[in-house]
Amino acid sequence: MDKPVETKVEWLTKLSGTDLEDLCRAAEQAINDGNGFGWLKPPTRDVLENYWNGVLMVPGREIVVARYDGTIVGSAQLARPPSNNEAQSFAAAVTTFFIAPFARGHGLARGLLTALEARALEEGFEAIELNVRETQTAAIALYESCGYERWAKKDRYAKVDGEFVAGYFYAKGLGSTNGSGT
Repeated sequence: MDKPVETKVEWLTKLSGTDLEDLCRAAEQAINDGNGFGWLKPPTRDVLENYWNGVLMVPGREIVVARYDGTIVGSAQLARPPSNNEAQSFAAAVTTFFIAPFARGHGLARGLLTALEARALEEGFEAIELNVRETQTAAIALYESCGYERWAKKDRYAKVDGEFVAGYFYAKGLGSTNGSGT
């Protein structure tokens, strides 16, 4: 009998053990699968390592990771608006959201999204926003099933293989606001 897979979502405050290697490998796999939070092909390993090390030092950002049998297989970031943006201080943003292809289908993406929403709500945000390429249909289905409302489309959102790809912008009201936050 196969041992059940252990999955977990947790906030990452420091890199330890194989965390950096895991993040780089998962990011490379997601990028190669076309879901690479902006990258179209994996950058060199040193660039990825610098990126992940840097994320933990950026004020106003937190990273939540998904683990599959102890290995980091995905992540997302909660980005707060800069302190000088008082007019939009009600909304946090989700960025760099991905799960490595082999670890999909275990509820980890939904777990990351739930953790992001809970943290944003704890911190008093009234809405959470995100954007995604129109080609990322699984992510779009997840966002919409979790109550995110599409409020805009940008036809020239990204350029992939020389062709423009549209992007969608989503928002979700948190707590008592219960609206789209748009």
